[in-house]
Amino acid sequence: MGTPTDELLHELTRARVRPGDEVIVPSYGTPEAAEAVLLAGARPVFVDIDAHTYCIDPAAVAEALTPRTAAIVAIHTFGHPADMAALTELGRRHGVLVIGYGAAAEPAGEILRRQANAAYLDGKLRGVLTPPVAPGVEHTYQQYVVRVPGNGRPDRDAFARTLRSRGVVCHVPVQTPAHRTARFRRDLWLAETERAADECLALPVDPTMSRRELQRVVSACNALGGLLQSAA
Repeated sequence: MGTPTDELLHELTRARVRPGDEVIVPSYGTPEAAEAVLLAGARPVFVDIDAHTYCIDPAAVAEALTPRTAAIVAIHTFGHPADMAALTELGRRHGVLVIGYGAAAEPAGEILRRQANAAYLDGKLRGVLTPPVAPGVEHTYQQYVVRVPGNGRPDRDAFARTLRSRGVVCHVPVQTPAHRTARFRRDLWLAETERAADECLALPVDPTMSRRELQRVVSACNALGGLLQSAA
Protein backbone atom coordinates (compact mmCIF):
# COMPACT_ATOMS: atom_id res chain seq x y z
CA MET A 1 0.00 0.00 0.00
CA GLY A 2 1.35 3.42 -0.95
CA THR A 3 1.49 6.56 1.15
CA PRO A 4 -1.45 9.00 1.22
CA THR A 5 0.55 11.26 -1.10
CA ASP A 6 1.02 8.38 -3.54
CA GLU A 7 -2.68 7.54 -3.45
CA LEU A 8 -3.69 11.12 -4.18
CA LEU A 9 -1.05 11.41 -6.91
CA HIS A 10 -2.62 8.34 -8.52
CA GLU A 11 -6.03 10.04 -8.45
CA LEU A 12 -4.59 13.22 -9.99
CA THR A 13 -2.84 11.21 -12.71
CA ARG A 14 -6.05 9.31 -13.42
CA ALA A 15 -7.80 12.67 -13.72
CA ARG A 16 -5.22 13.65 -16.36
CA VAL A 17 -3.84 16.56 -14.37
CA ARG A 18 -0.87 17.84 -16.34
CA PRO A 19 2.08 20.20 -15.83
CA GLY A 20 0.87 23.78 -15.86
CA ASP A 21 -2.57 22.91 -14.47
CA GLU A 22 -3.88 24.34 -11.22
CA VAL A 23 -5.38 22.19 -8.48
CA ILE A 24 -7.34 23.81 -5.66
CA VAL A 25 -6.49 22.44 -2.20
CA PRO A 26 -7.06 23.54 1.40
CA SER A 27 -4.08 24.92 3.26
CA TYR A 28 -5.36 23.76 6.65
CA GLY A 29 -4.38 20.15 7.32
CA THR A 30 -1.49 17.99 6.25
CA PRO A 31 0.58 19.08 3.22
CA GLU A 32 -0.03 15.72 1.48
CA ALA A 33 -2.52 17.14 -1.01
CA ALA A 34 -0.26 20.00 -2.05
CA GLU A 35 2.72 17.64 -2.26
CA ALA A 36 0.81 15.30 -4.57
CA VAL A 37 -0.13 18.25 -6.80
CA LEU A 38 3.53 19.24 -7.12
CA LEU A 39 4.50 15.67 -7.94
CA ALA A 40 1.91 15.72 -10.71
CA GLY A 41 3.67 18.77 -12.13
CA ALA A 42 0.74 21.05 -11.35
CA ARG A 43 0.41 24.11 -9.12
CA PRO A 44 -1.43 23.91 -5.79
CA VAL A 45 -3.82 26.81 -5.27
CA PHE A 46 -4.55 27.24 -1.56
CA VAL A 47 -7.99 28.34 -0.41
CA ASP A 48 -9.67 28.90 2.94
CA ILE A 49 -11.73 26.51 5.04
CA ASP A 50 -15.25 26.63 6.41
CA ALA A 51 -15.09 27.98 9.97
CA HIS A 52 -17.25 25.18 11.38
CA THR A 53 -16.24 22.02 9.52
CA TYR A 54 -12.54 22.82 8.91
CA CYS A 55 -13.06 21.45 5.39
CA ILE A 56 -12.45 23.37 2.18
CA ASP A 57 -14.96 26.22 1.74
CA PRO A 58 -16.99 25.93 -1.49
CA ALA A 59 -17.33 29.73 -1.65
CA ALA A 60 -13.56 30.12 -1.52
CA VAL A 61 -13.19 27.44 -4.18
CA ALA A 62 -15.60 29.29 -6.47
CA GLU A 63 -13.51 32.46 -6.18
CA ALA A 64 -10.28 30.59 -6.95
CA LEU A 65 -11.45 28.83 -10.13
CA THR A 66 -9.67 29.87 -13.33
CA PRO A 67 -9.47 28.44 -16.87
CA ARG A 68 -6.33 26.60 -15.69
CA THR A 69 -8.10 24.76 -12.85
CA ALA A 70 -8.00 21.02 -13.52
CA ALA A 71 -9.19 19.60 -10.18
CA ILE A 72 -10.39 20.37 -6.67
CA VAL A 73 -9.17 18.26 -3.76
CA ALA A 74 -11.79 18.10 -0.99
CA ILE A 75 -10.28 16.73 2.21
CA HIS A 76 -12.58 15.26 4.82
CA THR A 77 -11.01 16.86 7.88
CA PHE A 78 -10.86 15.24 11.35
CA GLY A 79 -13.66 12.87 10.30
CA HIS A 80 -16.08 15.59 9.16
CA PRO A 81 -17.00 15.19 5.48
CA ALA A 82 -16.43 18.05 3.07
CA ASP A 83 -19.46 19.59 1.37
CA MET A 84 -19.26 17.29 -1.63
CA ALA A 85 -22.68 18.29 -2.99
CA ALA A 86 -21.72 21.96 -3.33
CA LEU A 87 -18.24 21.14 -4.62
CA THR A 88 -19.51 18.59 -7.13
CA GLU A 89 -21.99 21.14 -8.47
CA LEU A 90 -19.16 23.67 -8.84
CA GLY A 91 -17.10 21.06 -10.66
CA ARG A 92 -19.99 20.18 -12.95
CA ARG A 93 -20.59 23.82 -13.92
CA HIS A 94 -16.93 24.47 -14.64
CA GLY A 95 -15.87 21.11 -16.04
CA VAL A 96 -13.51 20.45 -13.12
CA LEU A 97 -13.03 17.11 -11.37
CA VAL A 98 -13.62 16.98 -7.60
CA ILE A 99 -11.53 14.45 -5.68
CA GLY A 100 -12.68 13.52 -2.18
CA TYR A 101 -9.84 12.51 0.11
CA GLY A 102 -9.25 11.54 3.71
CA ALA A 103 -12.26 9.39 4.60
CA ALA A 104 -10.85 6.34 6.37
CA ALA A 105 -12.46 2.90 6.30
CA GLU A 106 -12.88 1.97 9.97
CA PRO A 107 -14.83 -0.62 11.96
CA ALA A 108 -18.35 0.61 12.66
CA GLY A 109 -18.02 -0.24 16.34
CA GLU A 110 -15.03 2.05 16.78
CA ILE A 111 -16.80 4.91 15.03
CA LEU A 112 -19.92 4.46 17.18
CA ARG A 113 -17.86 4.46 20.36
CA ARG A 114 -16.01 7.62 19.34
CA GLN A 115 -19.30 9.26 18.46
CA ALA A 116 -20.67 8.34 21.90
CA ASN A 117 -17.56 9.73 23.59
CA ALA A 118 -17.80 12.91 21.52
CA ALA A 119 -21.46 13.30 22.47
CA TYR A 120 -20.51 13.04 26.14
CA LEU A 121 -17.81 15.70 25.77
CA ASP A 122 -20.18 17.92 23.77
CA GLY A 123 -22.62 17.88 26.63
CA LYS A 124 -20.14 18.47 29.45
CA LEU A 125 -17.36 20.76 28.21
CA ARG A 126 -17.44 24.46 29.13
CA GLY A 127 -15.02 27.24 28.24
CA VAL A 128 -14.03 25.68 24.91
CA LEU A 129 -16.00 25.51 21.68
CA THR A 130 -16.92 21.92 20.85
CA PRO A 131 -16.87 20.72 17.21
CA PRO A 132 -20.09 21.55 15.34
CA VAL A 133 -21.49 19.10 12.80
CA ALA A 134 -23.18 20.21 9.59
CA PRO A 135 -26.82 19.10 9.23
CA GLY A 136 -27.36 15.73 7.58
CA VAL A 137 -23.77 14.46 7.78
CA GLU A 138 -21.98 11.95 9.98
CA HIS A 139 -18.85 13.00 11.87
CA THR A 140 -16.61 10.02 12.64
CA TYR A 141 -14.33 11.98 15.02
CA GLN A 142 -10.98 10.76 13.73
CA GLN A 143 -9.97 13.72 15.88
CA TYR A 144 -12.12 15.60 18.41
CA VAL A 145 -11.08 19.21 17.82
CA VAL A 146 -12.18 22.08 20.05
CA ARG A 147 -11.34 25.75 19.92
CA VAL A 148 -9.82 27.65 22.81
CA PRO A 149 -11.61 30.91 22.03
CA GLY A 150 -10.85 34.56 22.33
CA ASN A 151 -7.19 34.92 23.12
CA GLY A 152 -5.30 33.21 20.29
CA ARG A 153 -2.32 30.92 20.15
CA PRO A 154 -0.44 31.75 23.38
CA ASP A 155 -3.48 30.83 25.48
CA ARG A 156 -4.27 27.75 23.40
CA ASP A 157 -0.73 26.49 23.85
CA ALA A 158 -0.72 27.28 27.57
CA PHE A 159 -4.08 25.51 27.84
CA ALA A 160 -2.59 22.43 26.17
CA ARG A 161 0.46 22.41 28.44
CA THR A 162 -1.72 22.58 31.52
CA LEU A 163 -3.97 19.77 30.32
CA ARG A 164 -0.94 17.56 29.72
CA SER A 165 0.36 18.34 33.20
CA ARG A 166 -2.98 17.01 34.50
CA GLY A 167 -2.70 13.78 32.57
CA VAL A 168 -4.85 14.69 29.56
CA VAL A 169 -3.26 13.74 26.24
CA CYS A 170 -3.91 16.45 23.66
CA HIS A 171 -2.22 17.98 20.64
CA VAL A 172 -2.44 20.86 18.19
CA PRO A 173 -3.88 19.22 15.05
CA VAL A 174 -2.34 21.68 12.56
CA GLN A 175 0.72 23.58 13.70
CA THR A 176 1.39 25.45 10.45
CA PRO A 177 -0.92 25.72 7.43
CA ALA A 178 0.70 24.51 4.22
CA HIS A 179 0.80 27.96 2.60
CA ARG A 180 3.05 29.21 5.41
CA THR A 181 5.61 26.38 5.20
CA ALA A 182 8.94 26.82 3.41
CA ARG A 183 7.95 24.21 0.83
CA PHE A 184 4.77 25.96 -0.34
CA ARG A 185 5.06 29.52 0.92
CA ARG A 186 2.46 31.89 -0.55
CA ASP A 187 1.75 35.51 0.26
CA LEU A 188 -1.83 34.81 1.31
CA TRP A 189 -4.10 35.67 4.19
CA LEU A 190 -6.64 32.88 4.69
CA ALA A 191 -8.57 34.19 7.66
CA GLU A 192 -10.33 31.04 8.86
CA THR A 193 -7.27 28.91 8.26
CA GLU A 194 -5.11 31.23 10.35
CA ARG A 195 -7.71 31.39 13.10
CA ALA A 196 -8.08 27.62 13.25
CA ALA A 197 -4.31 27.15 13.40
CA ASP A 198 -4.20 29.53 16.39
CA GLU A 199 -7.21 28.23 18.33
CA CYS A 200 -7.69 24.51 17.69
CA LEU A 201 -6.77 21.68 20.02
CA ALA A 202 -7.47 17.95 19.64
CA LEU A 203 -8.72 16.23 22.79
CA PRO A 204 -8.76 12.44 23.31
CA VAL A 205 -11.89 10.63 22.16
CA ASP A 206 -10.47 7.14 21.62
CA PRO A 207 -13.00 4.29 21.49
CA THR A 208 -11.22 2.54 24.38
CA MET A 209 -11.62 5.48 26.80
CA SER A 210 -13.52 4.82 30.00
CA ARG A 211 -16.13 7.17 31.46
CA ARG A 212 -13.66 8.04 34.23
CA GLU A 213 -11.07 9.09 31.62
CA LEU A 214 -13.65 11.22 29.83
CA GLN A 215 -14.61 12.83 33.14
CA ARG A 216 -10.95 13.69 33.74
CA VAL A 217 -10.85 15.48 30.38
CA VAL A 218 -14.01 17.42 31.23
CA SER A 219 -12.80 18.34 34.72
CA ALA A 220 -9.41 19.57 33.50
CA CYS A 221 -10.83 21.56 30.56
CA ASN A 222 -13.66 23.15 32.50
CA ALA A 223 -11.43 24.28 35.34
CA LEU A 224 -9.02 25.96 32.93
CA GLY A 225 -11.35 26.98 30.13
CA GLY A 226 -13.50 29.16 32.36
CA LEU A 227 -10.46 31.03 33.64
CA LEU A 228 -9.13 31.68 30.14
CA GLN A 229 -12.47 32.84 28.85
CA SER A 230 -13.01 35.25 31.73
CA ALA A 231 -9.60 36.79 31.06
CA ALA A 232 -10.49 37.59 27.43
